[in-house]
Amino acid sequence: MTSTITLPDHPPALKAKSDALDFFYGEFQALKSISMPVFQNKVTALIGPSGCGKSTFLRCFNRMHDLYPGHRYQGAIELLPDAVNLLDRRVDPIEVRMRISMVFQKPNPFPKSIYENVAYGLRVRGERSRSYLDDKVESALRAAALWPEVKDRLHDLAFNLSGGQQQRLCIARALATDPEIVLFDEPTSALDPIATASIEELIGQIKDQVTVLIVTHNMQQAARVSDYTAYMYLGDLIEFGETKNIFMKPQRKETEDYITGRFG
Repeated sequence: MTSTITLPDHPPALKAKSDALDFFYGEFQALKSISMPVFQNKVTALIGPSGCGKSTFLRCFNRMHDLYPGHRYQGAIELLPDAVNLLDRRVDPIEVRMRISMVFQKPNPFPKSIYENVAYGLRVRGERSRSYLDDKVESALRAAALWPEVKDRLHDLAFNLSGGQQQRLCIARALATDPEIVLFDEPTSALDPIATASIEELIGQIKDQVTVLIVTHNMQQAARVSDYTAYMYLGDLIEFGETKNIFMKPQRKETEDYITGRFG
């Protein structure tokens, strides 16, 4: 199926792009020749019904599929401006995950202190300077709008935080290693409306620092937080463009049917 890609008149710089990306779970083809730009310091939302390949596509960016046997990629995801194919077997997936962080559907803090949760990636990278770690932990917690709430309890267990705070802690942990892209996989689906609003506001703030790619089932959320939106269905990219155009004047009838609730 041929996708429709509508680019702005003056597009921002590219941060990454997928090029004819196929992905297979064993013999099952979950992604079919996905070619799509990801713009720097913008939020790109992936929408579509369950099982359409959104999370599969997202997890290709940081090689999460490498953790499971029998899965394989074809095609490329280029990280720019280096023009490095993230899927090249010569590229270390651990380094990929340092440069492309991920926040999952449910908050998943480690059974450690608030401080050690944020410092974890830096320690894995080999950082041992206490003053450097202190500075990075504070700056990441500030970026995640969590510092005022936890600055006096950094050595408390992360599990003592509320659900919304735990998710912001996971965002701080993702930001601490200075990633170039942050992937969000349904980051508010387990949160109440107040915590959801807080995370959405935070996503709008951190795009000044990083490029964001987010999977969401909530079309209203996609409309609120994203600059660009991709509609996927059954492993195909149906349409990609500026969010305002996708929601107000989609080019494909399949997109319009999904946006207006006539899908299925």
